[in-house]
Amino acid sequence: MAEPGVPYAYGYLSPQEVRFLDAAVERLIPTDELGPGAKDAGVSCYIDRQLCGMWGTHGRNYRSGPWLEGTPEQGFQSRFTPQEIYRVGIQEINLYCRGKYDKHFEFLPPAQQEEVLQALEQGKVDLPSLSSKLFFDLLWRNTEEGFFADPMYGGNRDKVGWKLLGFPGVASGAYREHLDNPELYHAEPVSILDIRLGHAQVDAQGFAKHVRIVKQEGSK
Repeated sequence: MAEPGVPYAYGYLSPQEVRFLDAAVERLIPTDELGPGAKDAGVSCYIDRQLCGMWGTHGRNYRSGPWLEGTPEQGFQSRFTPQEIYRVGIQEINLYCRGKYDKHFEFLPPAQQEEVLQALEQGKVDLPSLSSKLFFDLLWRNTEEGFFADPMYGGNRDKVGWKLLGFPGVASGAYREHLDNPELYHAEPVSILDIRLGHAQVDAQGFAKHVRIVKQEGSK
């Protein structure tokens, strides 16, 4: 399990691919006055874990074609697996950046990184092997997942995504006592990982025991 401050051994991504993703996800969810961004939340670690698993190779998907242009309603239609999309996409985007800016993506200033990401999102970068929008859509989806999923999957370190939203995590039996209370329910978030590691307790019914946060009047 990846913990804050503990180095993670990547299973699929190369060091250069990790540098690319750290830079890209930090532009998608940047560190600001509200808290850490996607890089510090471990989103690259989350993506690596998913790529190492069956999802990364489309292990249960039909993959023999034909590969026709699908409609938006038909969902994912690429012949590439997620592993291949990240490997090929990062390589070809870096070639694009080298040609336009003479630097790999991770070494560009934030403004130029955002310019590249916007062009990818709009499908305006002609990559040799795949659609730039396909790459961006997968990256954005995985970044959201890694920032808000339970920390047991490698991202959302220190539950920064949940703290940003005020989400308490695993349900508590205390909700029953709060049903008729008009006050907002504030609690330190509890994850599945917390319970597995013994960092949080459960009651006799298996619900998480929350530590409530008392908000001072006028605070948000």
